[in-house]
Amino acid sequence: MTKLTLTAAIVSALLAAPAAWAQSAAAGEKKAAMCIGCHGIPGYQASFPEVHKVPMISGQNGKYLAAALAAYKKGERKHPTMQAIAKSLSDQDMADLAAFYEGQAKVEPVAAKPATEPSPQVAELLKKANCASCHGENFSKPIDPSYPKIAGQHADYLYIALKAYQTDKNASIGRGNAIMAGMAKQYSLAELKQMAQYIGSLDGELRTVPQSRFR
Repeated sequence: MTKLTLTAAIVSALLAAPAAWAQSAAAGEKKAAMCIGCHGIPGYQASFPEVHKVPMISGQNGKYLAAALAAYKKGERKHPTMQAIAKSLSDQDMADLAAFYEGQAKVEPVAAKPATEPSPQVAELLKKANCASCHGENFSKPIDPSYPKIAGQHADYLYIALKAYQTDKNASIGRGNAIMAGMAKQYSLAELKQMAQYIGSLDGELRTVPQSRFR
């Protein structure tokens, strides 16, 4: 390959690469009005399409939050409310909101190992899919920020999320991540619930930061 050809190939690859969006937490705070009605109320419970506590997102990895919003926008994640919201957001909006929520709850990092050991049965379930290999031994330090922190997340939400990876051909429910689908489909619903309850019981870095709906 000549230098000219190599240079052209590099330029072509750079032009084809997704744009890098500069994140602004301050801008994200101004755009979060549509989020705080659910994610800014501690213990707030969704009732459609399934009943569960709305996930805590303050302190979550920003890269993961932006990716999740993009997945809702593309339809890879199905949830009528979240899809409608995501479709109204630009890539810049998603980057700003992600930066805001990542930095909203500053807490001390949790211990490297969970203080509570799982039961032998749950330990075997977690080992089966090697959950710690991606989400970290304490389930709060993923190997990459595009993966979520899950320790201490609401157990009923974790269960619904895991179940969604098993769901196909449903207009309102489902998640299209092939890796997670392969993991989740190994388990019965009862087993998913057991894992969710254990992970949700752990100390974590996720929070719901109360905010007024009117600001």
